[in-house]
Amino acid sequence: MFLTMNRFKVRKQATDQFEDLWSRRDSHLKLVPGFLAFHLMRGPDHGDYVLYASHTTWKNRDSFENWTKSEAFRSAHKGAGDARDLYLEAPTLECFLTVQSLIN
Repeated sequence: MFLTMNRFKVRKQATDQFEDLWSRRDSHLKLVPGFLAFHLMRGPDHGDYVLYASHTTWKNRDSFENWTKSEAFRSAHKGAGDARDLYLEAPTLECFLTVQSLIN
């Protein structure tokens, strides 16, 4: 399994707008081969920003990389730069390969 995580430093006064934007966004992920799950997580308040993380889980790295080269990816990210003022800085992408899993 392969997990990707984007971390967003969202300006404190923009959290409602950020969450609304994500709830209305069509990610096109459900149609992508190898996609397993998506979660948008709200983290701690750091005073001038609130930390958010989006997690996607994939069957493998190739599935994720194929998605980043697809029309679905381009459609899902169309206009992403329009919301630039919601963030303190550009999102940070981190990728992880599963080395151990415990599932309840």
